[in-house]
Amino acid sequence: MSDSLTDQLAAIEAVLRDLQSSQPMDRVVCGDVGFGKTEVALRAAFCAVAGGKQVAVLCPTTLLCEQHFQTFSDRFADWPVKIAELSRFKTGKETTLALKEIAEGKV
Repeated sequence: MSDSLTDQLAAIEAVLRDLQSSQPMDRVVCGDVGFGKTEVALRAAFCAVAGGKQVAVLCPTTLLCEQHFQTFSDRFADWPVKIAELSRFKTGKETTLALKEIAEGKV
């Protein structure tokens, strides 16, 4: 097994352990491009949503926000999960609706 795959699996296991803990999670997953950070986030988000929680993914760039929104939308397409995106690419109306639905627990 490659080192990056081993590291990715270790990160996934650590994050899932954190999510099962009664303590608030305080973990940053970092790594080079191609390490699999998005996969770690997808699995953690799925576990949180399956447990009835809401998830926010923060992105450092608008382009990465778009990419992650598409990835999460594609990955969760077959599940009863509603995903919204907040970025400067969204209209005021889209942003207002997304914030309203987030506050109502619909997203």
